[in-house]
Amino acid sequence: MSANLDVLQPPADPHVPETAFGKWFLRTETWTVHVLERALVDLQRLMPADQPRSFEVVADVGCGFGRSLGKLHRRYAPRRLIGMDIDPDMLRESAREAAALKIDAEFICCSSSNIKLEDSSVDLLFCHQTFHHLIDQERAIAEFYRVLKPGGVLLFAESTKRYIHSWIIRALFRHPMDVQKTAPEYLAMVRDAGFSVPDSAVSYPFLWWSREDLGLVETALRIKPPAVREETLINLVAVKPRPS
Repeated sequence: MSANLDVLQPPADPHVPETAFGKWFLRTETWTVHVLERALVDLQRLMPADQPRSFEVVADVGCGFGRSLGKLHRRYAPRRLIGMDIDPDMLRESAREAAALKIDAEFICCSSSNIKLEDSSVDLLFCHQTFHHLIDQERAIAEFYRVLKPGGVLLFAESTKRYIHSWIIRALFRHPMDVQKTAPEYLAMVRDAGFSVPDSAVSYPFLWWSREDLGLVETALRIKPPAVREETLINLVAVKPRPS
């Protein structure tokens, strides 16, 4: 098995680089188990019953250090697995991750708002905790729509404005703060781009790591979070409609 690494220079597209803490966190088991794996399990639950359980071409937008690659490979058995990121150093680490897992993968250094793939070339697009890093979000979601085949699936898992604007995230990470969206705004954005997203394909997890107190009020004081709140996370499964 080998990794096809298409990494030359980082694209000139404007972006906000990750902090040193952020890069460290993406390598931790907390990220892999409690953030990434839990999102994949929830997204799988939201998949329409008539969707296939394998996809020929799977792309991960913002693959970071590649912790998602083995999980996507096991779940969807793609013939072609593509990792994309704007950071070439992260892509090199992703290539090492794929090689260690003996997974054939290819890697493309590009921004999410200028994806180096042909129109209608991807069956399943995975976008996990990437969108809140993007400056031109509307252009990025249009790119997702462009590269997906008709009938193709977008797995979208994202932190909302409420979480990104919290004190703990401001202290440890770096993001373009003026473009952050609420959960309803993210859902509207995906639908406005042309995707079909039934209400049954949307969830709003309130996981411990997405709370400013890291869940301590509930675990230590046994105080349940309010039923009505501003959501910190949104997971959704969107489908690009087939021509009628």
